Amino acid sequence: MDDGARRCGDTGRGHAAGPGRPEPEDRHPDGSGRQGGEKRNGRPRPRAWRVVALTGLVSLSVLVAGCRMNLAQAPDGDRAAKPGRAPGLSASSIPVVDPDSGDTLARLDELLDRAQLRPGARQPDYGPLVARVREFIETRPQTFGIYFKDLQTGATWGINEREPIHAASTIKVPLVLYVNHQVAAGRARMDDRIVYEPDRDLTGGAGILQRDGFPGKSYSLRVLTNLSITISDNVTTNMLFRHFGKDNVGEFMRRLGGEVIFPGGRRISTARDMGIYVEAVLDFARQHPLLGGRMLDDMGHAIFHVGLPGELPPDVFVAHKEGDIEGVADDVGIVFGRRPFVLAVLSKGVDNIDQGFEDIARISKIVYDFQEQLGPAR
Repeated sequence: MDDGARRCGDTGRGHAAGPGRPEPEDRHPDGSGRQGGEKRNGRPRPRAWRVVALTGLVSLSVLVAGCRMNLAQAPDGDRAAKPGRAPGLSASSIPVVDPDSGDTLARLDELLDRAQLRPGARQPDYGPLVARVREFIETRPQTFGIYFKDLQTGATWGINEREPIHAASTIKVPLVLYVNHQVAAGRARMDDRIVYEPDRDLTGGAGILQRDGFPGKSYSLRVLTNLSITISDNVTTNMLFRHFGKDNVGEFMRRLGGEVIFPGGRRISTARDMGIYVEAVLDFARQHPLLGGRMLDDMGHAIFHVGLPGELPPDVFVAHKEGDIEGVADDVGIVFGRRPFVLAVLSKGVDNIDQGFEDIARISKIVYDFQEQLGPAR
């Protein structure tokens, strides 16, 4: 799949957050964060995204796991996939934008096998890698929190991995994972619907519902979870938090092993905690391949794809979630190279968001090259 096929549109900024509304995440144009159309890490954003984005402004047509659909007529069910469509979309006249959507599901067994722990494998010496990463971040002005885990041996290391840093939209990973757990347990269904209430859900930052949502309309959990991950829609995120309860999500994060959970009500976390949540997505996919595979697929086909994967070969699958607010650039995910690993990079004190993500891409490339040189664990 080419780079353009991974993305679906510039989201831009919408209404500013009002009194009592959650803080906006993933800010974009107007000097407030990443902007569409320019090159980042040497990868230009294809014009096709803008076509979809403009379509979205008129008819609320967006990409859901690679397929264009009208949210006002969102699919009700978690139905079987049609050829060329991602699971969860019902048959309709919706044109297929990305015929390769859902490719993660087709190769899920291979990805999970590659990322499987190999008991008895030799533990590598990560001292040289940590030194190389430290050498790089010492040249940068921002503060980093970094967490790494080699999935084949279980070896971990970190740099300021317990430093509290704003998680921005990376917090959507444990949120959406929680929703999937509720579905897997039979306490919810992907065709359950939540009504959009602007007075409670509206916020600024990334997304399309803030401008084009229909007050009083309901949207399925599949649509809401997909938009929260793939285009980082902040309104859909607020709807999910409202429906399922932020305290319940926080308790779920604590059970997974999180330590810093919504202090003062803010979306503060650590690289260590975010790394744990990302690995939990992988564990969930082993237990529930369809649900977990979809989530990994969404994370691998987000429109923001320039942090962890920014300098990696285009054929390397990266399931990740980026996030940024003023002064903060974060990316957390799983890199499925020959020797897969979890990498969570949070950073604060970032003067330029684009540069912040270029720095994350550089860290990811340093780690990836080291892992590839090691080769599969034996």
